[in-house]
Amino acid sequence: MTKKSQKTVAIIQTQAENAGAQEIARQLASGFEARGWRTRQIFFFRRTASFDRDDNVFFCAAERPRSIPGVLQTIRALHGELRRQRPDAVVTLQHYGNVIAAPVARLAGARLIIANQLSAPEVIPRGVALVDKALGTIGAYDHIVVNSAQTAAAYSAYPAPYARRVTRIDHGFIDKSAALSRSDARERLGLPPDVTLLGCAARLCPLKQLDLAIALLPRNERQHLALAGQGPDRARLEHHAQALGVRERVHFLGELDKTALGAFLAALDCFVFPSAAETFGLAPVEAAQAGVPVVANDLDVLREVLAVDGAPCALFVDARDTAAFAGAVGRVLGDSATREALTATGRRLVERYPLEAMIDQFMRLMETPST
Repeated sequence: MTKKSQKTVAIIQTQAENAGAQEIARQLASGFEARGWRTRQIFFFRRTASFDRDDNVFFCAAERPRSIPGVLQTIRALHGELRRQRPDAVVTLQHYGNVIAAPVARLAGARLIIANQLSAPEVIPRGVALVDKALGTIGAYDHIVVNSAQTAAAYSAYPAPYARRVTRIDHGFIDKSAALSRSDARERLGLPPDVTLLGCAARLCPLKQLDLAIALLPRNERQHLALAGQGPDRARLEHHAQALGVRERVHFLGELDKTALGAFLAALDCFVFPSAAETFGLAPVEAAQAGVPVVANDLDVLREVLAVDGAPCALFVDARDTAAFAGAVGRVLGDSATREALTATGRRLVERYPLEAMIDQFMRLMETPST
C-alpha cells in the first residue's frame, strides 16, 4: 500500500497519561495499523511522559490550558493538525474529547466521526451532557460507541436520532499477566516481600474512591496496599492514610507502563476496586484475567463485565461498608475454594473480550456511512 493510498484515522482525547481511556486508544491504534491504516493520536494536552516515545502522537498543548486564551490556542492547534492530516476517520474518546473534538473535526473537513462514551453518564457535568446530546442528535457524530449493556441502556432514552447512532462494542484488551513469581515481582517494584498485598490500578481521583481501600488497612496490620497510577487525589489519599496511622503501609507506585503493570499484578494477593462509577471497568478485568482475585464495588456494570457465562470472577460488595469490604477481602484471602473459582473464571475473560473482535467492529463502523 503506497503512502498516498493509505487511509488515516485520528484518535483524539483529552490528556496524555497512562489510564483506561489511553490504554483503549493504544489498542485501537495498534489494531488499526495492523489493518493497514495510518494512525495519528492527538491529545488536547500532555499530562505525563507516557506517550512521549510513541510514534504519530501530537499534543495540542504542552500542559493543561488554564485560561480562555489557552483553551482557544489548544482548539486552534487541534484544528490545524486535523487540516494537515486530513484523516479519513476520526475517533474521539471521553466526554470532553467528544464535545470539543467532533465540532472541530467537522470544521476541519472530517467526513466520518466515531464518538466513544467512556465516562459514566452520572459523572459527566450536566452542561457537557446537554451539549453531547445535542451533537449526537443533529449528527455531529456519525456513530456513538458504548462499551457495555449498562451504558447502552443509559443512552436508550435519548432522542431517536441520537439513539440510532449508538453501537455497543465491548472493550477488547491485551493480556497483562507476567511470568514472574510473586517475590520477584515485588522485588522489581520495591514492595515488601512478606506481607499480604492488596492493590489497585487506577487514576488517583475522587471517583475511584481509593480512600475506601486505604480504610481496610487498620483492620489488619499484616495488609499493605499498593496503588498504581497518578492523579490529583494523591495528596488527599496520603493525608488520609496518615490520619489512619497506616501511611507506611500504603505504597504509591505512580504511573506504570505495560511491563511494570504486569509485574504489579503478579505481586498482588488481591485486587480491590472501590470505584464509584464505570462504563466498563478495564482495570479489574485485566487483573482478573491475569489470575488475581478481585473484590469490586457492587456496581451493575461491574457485575455485567466481570463474569463469564454467568459465573462471576469477582466478589461484589458495597465498598462504603468497610466491614463488609474487609470481610470480602478476607474471604478471598482465606477461602482457597473461592479464590480458585474466581481465578479460573477470570482467566476466561480473554475469551469474552478478544481484542480482534473490538477492532473488527470499529473497522466496520469506519466503513459505514452516517445514519
